[in-house]
Amino acid sequence: MNASTRTNAGGRNPWLALVVLGLGFFMILLDGAIVNVAVPTMVASLHATLDQILWVLNAYLLVFAALLITAGRIGDIVGPRTMFMAGLAIFTLASVLCGLSQDANQLIAARVLQGVGAATMSPQVLVIVAAIFPADRRGAALGVVASITALAVVGGPTLGGLLVTHVGWRWIFYINFPVGVVGLVASFVLVPDFRPGRRHRLDLVGVVLASLGLAGIAYGLIEGQRYDWSTIDGTLVTIPEVIGGGVLLLVAFSLWQRTRQEPLVPLSLFANRGYVVATWLGALSYFGTLGFGLVFTIYFQSVLGMSALSAGLTTLPFAFSLAVGAPIAGRVTDRIGGRYVLMLGSLLYGIGLVSFALVSSTTATWPTFALPFIVAGVGMAFLTAPSMTVALRDIKPAMTGAASGLFNTGRQVGGAIGAAVVGAVLQNRLVSAMHDNAVADSGLLPAGLRANFINSFASAAHSGLEVGRGQSGGAQIPGGVSPALAQQLQGLIHDVFVNSFLTALRPALFVPAFAFAIGALTCLLIAGRHSVVSAPVATHPTTEPAPPERASVEKRA
Repeated sequence: MNASTRTNAGGRNPWLALVVLGLGFFMILLDGAIVNVAVPTMVASLHATLDQILWVLNAYLLVFAALLITAGRIGDIVGPRTMFMAGLAIFTLASVLCGLSQDANQLIAARVLQGVGAATMSPQVLVIVAAIFPADRRGAALGVVASITALAVVGGPTLGGLLVTHVGWRWIFYINFPVGVVGLVASFVLVPDFRPGRRHRLDLVGVVLASLGLAGIAYGLIEGQRYDWSTIDGTLVTIPEVIGGGVLLLVAFSLWQRTRQEPLVPLSLFANRGYVVATWLGALSYFGTLGFGLVFTIYFQSVLGMSALSAGLTTLPFAFSLAVGAPIAGRVTDRIGGRYVLMLGSLLYGIGLVSFALVSSTTATWPTFALPFIVAGVGMAFLTAPSMTVALRDIKPAMTGAASGLFNTGRQVGGAIGAAVVGAVLQNRLVSAMHDNAVADSGLLPAGLRANFINSFASAAHSGLEVGRGQSGGAQIPGGVSPALAQQLQGLIHDVFVNSFLTALRPALFVPAFAFAIGALTCLLIAGRHSVVSAPVATHPTTEPAPPERASVEKRA
């Protein structure tokens, strides 16, 4: 190991600290990927309504997105290691409470607490990595983090399927307890404690404005599909109004920040072109990943009839190529800069999505998707770590907490937008295709059943993407028909749904592919092989004031 790297970590091995940080990130992302698999079992076990289960999924995401900026700035005040450990402790405790929940409301409350822990922990990872690794090694370090978390994102459904099948849904939460305990002990021993830059004060008004604004936008994007982008049940408020209110609060937040001597989000971050572009690309990567995940999850299980475990195993080429490619992408970024690495990543991810759409069929098997998943995984690898590296490249140590919080917020909001936009396109095309296919297939039925057959798909499709979770696409077989006719109807219903979903799948995936093409062009705005290497922040006892910021040293490769 480089001697300066060891010194920068305060005498501790920074690579061991990096493993601990990756472990925390692994828990956060694994939880988000694994819970979906257990939804049917949780519904039966807790006698929960669909509305309650949706909140089990969404309460976590909502709190997580709303608190990231605040958590990043608090890390600048109390120290990122302290916040990382606090978040890990909260997340671990909340996971146990999730497993112990006796009804849906208890589970929702525990999931909210999990979101608090995840938001507290997440921004600190980039801050600590920036402090313990010199700038010319950060890309490789962040590549390792990306590799670890790749296993969580794509391996979650596989692990979830195994746990739910063999030991029960509660163990998808209990499994976090031993991991969290080990992580807490390892954090105390292996991760250095430091204060980046000078002491800060917390802008409480900014906290309220930013948190409420982000919560409004996240809520609208997450719940929009469910309410058909219209009025929220039991209120006179519409989803567009909630999103608009969130935007207005963020505008008010921005104006308020201009008046503060020490803002929650230093507006000078937006003057850093590399940081802005990298944050946009980070948001774009989550836009594509969550939108893609929504499509292939329904496609694999409802169209191809795969089990949750088989669907998870089918995505392993994506996880493998991401895990292998991320460290390589990080090292390449350290050597040549991020412009062309990020451009290549954007193009490859887009090509992977288009390839997946083109090879999809109603008779496809897991080998069909190996190459598209590999291409998309390499693309993701060349987006994830390099975007984080470029984002932190020119950031002063005193602002890394705020910069990390904003960067992570951008990714979460980008993911919510991706799921909403891709979901809306998928639903729109599914409704149209189901009607057309129902009309075509109705000719095979007796005249008296044709109208009801067509109308049943219209009403089913109106309920949105939930039609994709049933075996028959949401259409119902009328009573009083002969067994032979019922069997024919069942076959036609299945035929209409699977062919319609396949029709809708392609334009839904072309949306993020087009976005990645735009992202590739924006990479040209990133500076070339010029970098600013900031001296890493030395560790300081928590009882002593941190020294003044060190001057950055510019160099050209």
